[in-house]
Amino acid sequence: MNKVKEELNVEYAHQLQYFGKNIGVAILDTGIFQHPDFDNRIIAFKDVLNEKQKPYDDNGHGTHIAGIIGGTGKLSNGVFTGMAPKCNLIVVKVLDNKGNGSTEDVLKGIDWVLKMKDAYNIRIMNISVGTIPNVEKEECMILVKAVEKAWDAGLVVVVAAGNNGPNPMTITTPGISRKVITVGASDDHLVPKSNNIKIHYSGRGPTQFCIKKPDVIAPGNNIISCKVMKDLNATSLTECYTNKSGTSMATPIVSGSIALLIEKYPNITNMEVKLKLKDKAVNEGLPHNQQGWGKIDVKQLIS
Repeated sequence: MNKVKEELNVEYAHQLQYFGKNIGVAILDTGIFQHPDFDNRIIAFKDVLNEKQKPYDDNGHGTHIAGIIGGTGKLSNGVFTGMAPKCNLIVVKVLDNKGNGSTEDVLKGIDWVLKMKDAYNIRIMNISVGTIPNVEKEECMILVKAVEKAWDAGLVVVVAAGNNGPNPMTITTPGISRKVITVGASDDHLVPKSNNIKIHYSGRGPTQFCIKKPDVIAPGNNIISCKVMKDLNATSLTECYTNKSGTSMATPIVSGSIALLIEKYPNITNMEVKLKLKDKAVNEGLPHNQQGWGKIDVKQLIS
Protein backbone atom coordinates (compact mmCIF):
# COMPACT_ATOMS: atom_id res chain seq x y z
CA MET A 1 0.00 0.00 0.00
CA ASN A 2 2.92 2.38 0.56
CA LYS A 3 3.66 2.71 -3.17
CA VAL A 4 -0.02 3.21 -3.94
CA LYS A 5 -0.33 5.88 -1.25
CA GLU A 6 2.69 7.70 -2.64
CA GLU A 7 1.28 7.47 -6.16
CA LEU A 8 -2.06 8.89 -5.02
CA ASN A 9 -0.55 11.58 -2.75
CA VAL A 10 -2.21 10.12 0.33
CA GLU A 11 0.68 11.22 2.55
CA TYR A 12 -0.34 14.81 1.81
CA ALA A 13 -3.64 14.22 3.60
CA HIS A 14 -1.97 12.41 6.49
CA GLN A 15 0.51 15.25 6.94
CA LEU A 16 -2.49 17.53 7.36
CA GLN A 17 -3.80 15.14 10.04
CA TYR A 18 -6.66 13.69 8.01
CA PHE A 19 -7.07 9.99 8.78
CA GLY A 20 -10.84 9.51 8.45
CA LYS A 21 -11.31 9.72 12.22
CA ASN A 22 -14.83 8.77 13.40
CA ILE A 23 -16.10 8.39 9.82
CA GLY A 24 -18.15 5.20 9.54
CA VAL A 25 -17.48 3.04 6.46
CA ALA A 26 -19.83 0.12 5.85
CA ILE A 27 -18.28 -2.83 4.02
CA LEU A 28 -20.54 -5.44 2.41
CA ASP A 29 -18.33 -8.45 1.78
CA THR A 30 -17.18 -11.81 3.18
CA GLY A 31 -16.80 -10.49 6.73
CA ILE A 32 -13.75 -9.34 8.64
CA PHE A 33 -10.98 -10.91 10.71
CA GLN A 34 -10.07 -9.04 13.90
CA HIS A 35 -6.62 -8.15 12.63
CA PRO A 36 -4.42 -6.08 14.98
CA ASP A 37 -4.30 -3.36 12.30
CA PHE A 38 -7.97 -2.60 12.98
CA ASP A 39 -7.43 -1.74 16.65
CA ASN A 40 -10.88 -1.43 18.24
CA ARG A 41 -12.46 0.19 15.20
CA ILE A 42 -14.69 -2.69 14.10
CA ILE A 43 -17.61 -1.03 15.82
CA ALA A 44 -20.36 -3.22 14.34
CA PHE A 45 -20.66 -6.58 12.62
CA LYS A 46 -23.73 -8.10 11.00
CA ASP A 47 -23.72 -11.65 9.68
CA VAL A 48 -26.57 -11.95 7.21
CA LEU A 49 -25.68 -15.55 6.30
CA ASN A 50 -25.11 -17.38 9.57
CA GLU A 51 -26.19 -14.84 12.20
CA LYS A 52 -22.94 -15.16 14.15
CA GLN A 53 -22.33 -12.36 16.61
CA LYS A 54 -18.54 -12.01 16.59
CA PRO A 55 -16.61 -10.79 13.53
CA TYR A 56 -15.13 -13.48 11.28
CA ASP A 57 -14.08 -13.92 7.67
CA ASP A 58 -14.02 -17.42 6.18
CA ASN A 59 -12.73 -16.19 2.82
CA GLY A 60 -10.34 -13.29 3.35
CA HIS A 61 -11.67 -10.90 0.72
CA GLY A 62 -13.52 -8.68 3.17
CA THR A 63 -10.53 -8.41 5.51
CA HIS A 64 -8.35 -7.35 2.60
CA ILE A 65 -10.89 -4.69 1.58
CA ALA A 66 -11.13 -3.40 5.16
CA GLY A 67 -7.34 -3.14 5.40
CA ILE A 68 -7.17 -1.03 2.25
CA ILE A 69 -9.77 1.30 3.66
CA GLY A 70 -8.70 1.55 7.27
CA GLY A 71 -5.77 -0.61 8.34
CA THR A 72 -3.18 1.09 10.56
CA GLY A 73 -0.23 -0.93 9.28
CA LYS A 74 0.60 -1.74 12.90
CA LEU A 75 2.14 -5.14 12.16
CA SER A 76 4.20 -3.74 9.28
CA ASN A 77 5.51 -0.71 11.20
CA GLY A 78 3.32 1.54 9.08
CA VAL A 79 4.36 0.19 5.69
CA PHE A 80 0.95 -1.23 4.76
CA THR A 81 -1.27 1.49 6.18
CA GLY A 82 -4.72 1.88 4.68
CA MET A 83 -6.17 5.05 3.20
CA ALA A 84 -8.06 6.22 6.29
CA PRO A 85 -6.43 4.45 9.26
CA LYS A 86 -8.67 6.02 11.91
CA CYS A 87 -12.05 5.43 10.30
CA ASN A 88 -14.62 3.18 11.93
CA LEU A 89 -15.47 -0.11 10.23
CA ILE A 90 -19.02 -1.42 10.05
CA VAL A 91 -18.90 -4.81 8.38
CA VAL A 92 -21.79 -6.80 6.92
CA LYS A 93 -21.14 -10.38 5.86
CA VAL A 94 -23.21 -10.98 2.72
CA LEU A 95 -20.85 -13.38 0.90
CA ASP A 96 -19.93 -16.96 1.80
CA ASN A 97 -16.56 -18.69 2.17
CA LYS A 98 -16.20 -18.89 -1.62
CA GLY A 99 -17.01 -15.22 -2.12
CA ASN A 100 -20.44 -15.98 -3.52
CA GLY A 101 -23.72 -14.47 -2.45
CA SER A 102 -27.33 -14.00 -3.38
CA THR A 103 -29.12 -10.81 -4.32
CA GLU A 104 -31.43 -11.40 -1.37
CA ASP A 105 -28.55 -11.40 1.11
CA VAL A 106 -26.99 -8.26 -0.37
CA LEU A 107 -30.38 -6.54 -0.13
CA LYS A 108 -30.65 -7.56 3.53
CA GLY A 109 -27.19 -6.12 4.12
CA ILE A 110 -28.07 -2.81 2.49
CA ASP A 111 -31.30 -2.57 4.48
CA TRP A 112 -29.39 -3.19 7.73
CA VAL A 113 -26.88 -0.46 6.90
CA LEU A 114 -29.71 1.99 6.23
CA LYS A 115 -31.28 1.20 9.59
CA MET A 116 -28.00 1.63 11.44
CA LYS A 117 -26.40 4.51 9.52
CA ASP A 118 -27.17 7.17 12.12
CA ALA A 119 -26.21 5.00 15.10
CA TYR A 120 -22.73 4.34 13.65
CA ASN A 121 -22.25 7.56 11.66
CA ILE A 122 -22.07 5.56 8.45
CA ARG A 123 -21.23 7.95 5.61
CA ILE A 124 -19.81 5.54 3.04
CA MET A 125 -20.85 2.10 1.82
CA ASN A 126 -18.24 0.02 -0.01
CA ILE A 127 -19.50 -2.80 -2.26
CA SER A 128 -16.59 -4.64 -3.91
CA VAL A 129 -18.88 -7.25 -5.40
CA GLY A 130 -21.03 -7.43 -8.50
CA THR A 131 -22.93 -9.64 -10.86
CA ILE A 132 -23.07 -9.73 -14.64
CA PRO A 133 -25.76 -7.21 -15.59
CA ASN A 134 -28.98 -8.44 -17.12
CA VAL A 135 -31.57 -5.70 -17.23
CA GLU A 136 -34.21 -8.25 -18.14
CA LYS A 137 -33.77 -9.96 -14.78
CA GLU A 138 -35.89 -8.42 -12.07
CA GLU A 139 -33.34 -9.18 -9.32
CA CYS A 140 -30.71 -7.16 -11.22
CA MET A 141 -32.89 -4.07 -11.20
CA ILE A 142 -33.90 -4.64 -7.58
CA LEU A 143 -30.23 -4.49 -6.62
CA VAL A 144 -29.76 -1.26 -8.56
CA LYS A 145 -32.81 0.23 -6.85
CA ALA A 146 -31.42 -0.82 -3.45
CA VAL A 147 -28.10 1.00 -3.87
CA GLU A 148 -29.94 4.02 -5.22
CA LYS A 149 -32.17 3.97 -2.14
CA ALA A 150 -29.00 4.06 -0.03
CA TRP A 151 -27.69 6.93 -2.12
CA ASP A 152 -30.95 8.83 -1.73
CA ALA A 153 -30.65 8.32 2.04
CA GLY A 154 -27.40 10.30 1.93
CA LEU A 155 -24.77 7.56 1.83
CA VAL A 156 -21.81 7.75 -0.53
CA VAL A 157 -22.12 4.38 -2.29
CA VAL A 158 -18.88 3.17 -3.88
CA VAL A 159 -19.09 0.10 -6.11
CA ALA A 160 -16.61 -1.97 -8.15
CA ALA A 161 -16.79 -1.90 -11.95
CA GLY A 162 -16.09 -5.65 -12.04
CA ASN A 163 -13.40 -7.75 -13.73
CA ASN A 164 -15.19 -8.66 -16.95
CA GLY A 165 -13.50 -6.13 -19.29
CA PRO A 166 -12.31 -4.99 -21.73
CA ASN A 167 -15.41 -5.13 -23.94
CA PRO A 168 -18.06 -2.41 -23.73
CA MET A 169 -21.07 -2.94 -21.44
CA THR A 170 -19.09 -5.08 -18.98
CA ILE A 171 -19.74 -3.01 -15.84
CA THR A 172 -21.19 -5.32 -13.21
CA THR A 173 -24.38 -4.73 -11.22
CA PRO A 174 -24.91 -2.64 -9.09
CA GLY A 175 -22.16 -0.52 -10.67
CA ILE A 176 -24.48 0.16 -13.60
CA SER A 177 -26.50 2.52 -11.40
CA ARG A 178 -26.48 6.12 -12.58
CA LYS A 179 -26.22 7.43 -9.02
CA VAL A 180 -23.46 5.44 -7.33
CA ILE A 181 -19.72 5.96 -7.74
CA THR A 182 -18.38 3.14 -9.91
CA VAL A 183 -14.65 2.40 -9.70
CA GLY A 184 -12.42 0.80 -12.32
CA ALA A 185 -8.75 -0.23 -12.11
CA SER A 186 -6.17 2.18 -13.51
CA ASP A 187 -3.48 -0.47 -13.97
CA ASP A 188 -5.33 -3.47 -15.42
CA HIS A 189 -2.83 -3.56 -18.29
CA LEU A 190 0.00 -4.45 -15.91
CA VAL A 191 -1.26 -7.76 -14.57
CA PRO A 192 1.65 -10.14 -13.83
CA LYS A 193 1.40 -13.70 -15.11
CA SER A 194 1.42 -14.99 -11.54
CA ASN A 195 -1.95 -13.39 -10.83
CA ASN A 196 -5.09 -15.36 -11.54
CA ILE A 197 -6.70 -12.50 -13.43
CA LYS A 198 -6.67 -11.54 -17.11
CA ILE A 199 -5.09 -8.46 -18.61
CA HIS A 200 -7.40 -5.48 -19.29
CA TYR A 201 -9.91 -6.91 -16.83
CA SER A 202 -11.51 -3.69 -15.56
CA GLY A 203 -15.17 -3.40 -16.56
CA ARG A 204 -15.90 -0.92 -19.34
CA GLY A 205 -18.91 1.21 -20.10
CA PRO A 206 -21.25 2.33 -21.29
CA THR A 207 -23.97 0.44 -19.47
CA GLN A 208 -26.93 -1.16 -21.21
CA PHE A 209 -28.77 2.06 -20.41
CA CYS A 210 -26.06 4.07 -22.22
CA ILE A 211 -24.80 5.52 -18.93
CA LYS A 212 -21.15 6.50 -18.99
CA LYS A 213 -19.18 4.32 -16.58
CA PRO A 214 -16.90 3.89 -14.67
CA ASP A 215 -16.81 7.20 -12.82
CA VAL A 216 -13.20 7.08 -11.59
CA ILE A 217 -10.24 4.71 -11.57
CA ALA A 218 -7.64 3.76 -8.95
CA PRO A 219 -4.82 1.18 -8.68
CA GLY A 220 -6.05 -2.40 -8.43
CA ASN A 221 -3.01 -4.61 -9.01
CA ASN A 222 -0.94 -6.35 -6.34
CA ILE A 223 -2.48 -4.34 -3.52
CA ILE A 224 -1.02 -5.54 -0.22
CA SER A 225 -3.40 -5.52 2.72
CA CYS A 226 -4.53 -7.43 5.80
CA LYS A 227 -5.17 -11.17 5.70
CA VAL A 228 -6.87 -13.70 7.94
CA MET A 229 -4.05 -14.72 10.26
CA LYS A 230 -3.61 -18.26 11.54
CA ASP A 231 -1.67 -16.98 14.54
CA LEU A 232 -2.34 -13.58 16.17
CA ASN A 233 1.22 -13.64 17.50
CA ALA A 234 2.69 -13.95 14.01
CA THR A 235 5.42 -11.45 13.14
CA SER A 236 6.40 -12.15 9.52
CA LEU A 237 4.77 -9.94 6.90
CA THR A 238 3.65 -12.95 4.84
CA GLU A 239 1.67 -14.23 7.81
CA CYS A 240 -0.03 -10.88 8.38
CA TYR A 241 -0.56 -9.49 4.86
CA THR A 242 -1.32 -10.67 1.36
CA ASN A 243 -1.73 -9.18 -2.10
CA LYS A 244 -4.79 -9.26 -4.32
CA SER A 245 -5.77 -7.71 -7.64
CA GLY A 246 -8.99 -6.47 -9.21
CA THR A 247 -11.48 -3.64 -9.19
CA SER A 248 -12.44 -4.97 -5.75
CA MET A 249 -9.13 -3.50 -4.53
CA ALA A 250 -9.48 -0.22 -6.45
CA THR A 251 -12.89 0.43 -4.89
CA PRO A 252 -11.79 0.67 -1.23
CA ILE A 253 -8.97 2.98 -2.27
CA VAL A 254 -11.66 5.40 -3.42
CA SER A 255 -13.83 4.73 -0.35
CA GLY A 256 -10.91 5.47 1.97
CA SER A 257 -10.05 8.63 0.05
CA ILE A 258 -13.64 9.80 0.44
CA ALA A 259 -13.42 9.19 4.20
CA LEU A 260 -10.52 11.67 4.29
CA LEU A 261 -12.57 14.15 2.28
CA ILE A 262 -15.59 13.83 4.58
CA GLU A 263 -13.39 14.28 7.64
CA LYS A 264 -12.21 17.59 6.21
CA TYR A 265 -15.70 18.64 5.11
CA PRO A 266 -18.12 16.97 7.56
CA ASN A 267 -21.22 18.54 6.03
CA ILE A 268 -20.44 17.59 2.44
CA THR A 269 -23.25 15.71 0.67
CA ASN A 270 -22.83 12.59 -1.44
CA MET A 271 -23.59 14.57 -4.58
CA GLU A 272 -20.95 17.13 -3.65
CA VAL A 273 -18.49 14.27 -3.10
CA LYS A 274 -19.26 12.97 -6.56
CA LEU A 275 -18.85 16.39 -8.16
CA LYS A 276 -15.55 16.91 -6.36
CA LEU A 277 -14.31 13.53 -7.61
CA LYS A 278 -15.24 14.58 -11.12
CA ASP A 279 -13.56 17.96 -10.81
CA LYS A 280 -10.32 16.70 -9.24
CA ALA A 281 -9.72 13.42 -11.09
CA VAL A 282 -6.53 13.25 -13.15
CA ASN A 283 -7.07 12.59 -16.85
CA GLU A 284 -4.96 9.58 -17.82
CA GLY A 285 -5.65 10.04 -21.53
CA LEU A 286 -7.70 6.85 -21.76
CA PRO A 287 -11.15 6.43 -23.34
CA HIS A 288 -13.98 7.60 -21.10
CA ASN A 289 -15.50 4.12 -21.01
CA GLN A 290 -12.25 2.94 -19.42
CA GLN A 291 -11.19 5.76 -17.07
CA GLY A 292 -14.38 7.74 -16.49
CA TRP A 293 -13.39 11.18 -15.21
CA GLY A 294 -9.87 9.93 -14.54
CA LYS A 295 -7.65 8.64 -11.75
CA ILE A 296 -8.21 9.68 -8.16
CA ASP A 297 -5.59 11.93 -6.54
CA VAL A 298 -6.00 12.58 -2.82
CA LYS A 299 -4.01 15.82 -2.76
CA GLN A 300 -6.17 17.23 -5.54
CA LEU A 301 -9.31 15.88 -3.87
CA ILE A 302 -8.92 17.48 -0.45
CA SER A 303 -6.95 20.63 -1.32
